[in-house]
Amino acid sequence: MNQRKFDLLRDQVALMDKAANHFRFSLQRCVEIRGKNNYSAEELERFESLASRFARLSDLVMQKMFRLIDQLDLENQETVRDRINNAEKKGLIKNSETFVEIRELRNSIAHEYEEEAMRKIFNTVITYCPDLLDAVKRIQRYIRRYY
Repeated sequence: MNQRKFDLLRDQVALMDKAANHFRFSLQRCVEIRGKNNYSAEELERFESLASRFARLSDLVMQKMFRLIDQLDLENQETVRDRINNAEKKGLIKNSETFVEIRELRNSIAHEYEEEAMRKIFNTVITYCPDLLDAVKRIQRYIRRYY
């Protein structure tokens, strides 16, 4: 691997790790208030922060890390679906369908404004948090092992 690609990989891993740490912080703050019927403005802001960080981390994982790893492995990576399928084959994720759903959820987060729909999105985000954080760990292991 040439120095430029090594530097890019190092930078992207650092960015992913930082985003994952921020995401974990938001997740911890939301898990403790999850399941209420009514949320205060501050609590809704916590969930909005979590959803935003979920979307950002999922983008970093799928759009940056999966793509970069495919490039380094000389794999076909034309579409997001290709990257997700390759990631499953490499053991970066447990289940490709889960990550297709995470991608769809990410798109919903970016385009939803109705409060009741956002409450459903918040619950769904929490459901997928373990999968996204597991992918971060798997990516770190893969990179240590091969690069």
